[in-house]
Amino acid sequence: MIPGGLTEARPATPEIQEITDKIREKLEEKTNEKYEKFEATEYKSQVVAGINYFIKVDVGNGNYVHVKVFQGLAGQDEDLVLSGYQTNKTKDDEITYF
Repeated sequence: MIPGGLTEARPATPEIQEITDKIREKLEEKTNEKYEKFEATEYKSQVVAGINYFIKVDVGNGNYVHVKVFQGLAGQDEDLVLSGYQTNKTKDDEITYF
């Protein structure tokens, strides 16, 4: 892995789903949507002064959202921050840096 670069896409784990669940409400507020489904399918990560997670989320009806979530280093503010999102994605759209 290149320092600061994104990892390869990996299948979502229970930990990634937990992160996704924690930012759901914030994303629904920002997009003014209520998602019937909110299932992480895959993710990439980036090590910075913490970790950026780029997560592909299945929101139902063939629609996907990509979310960027920042998690600070242990010992720092460990709250998860929804730092970006992209809507109108499909199952086949690659997760890219945003």
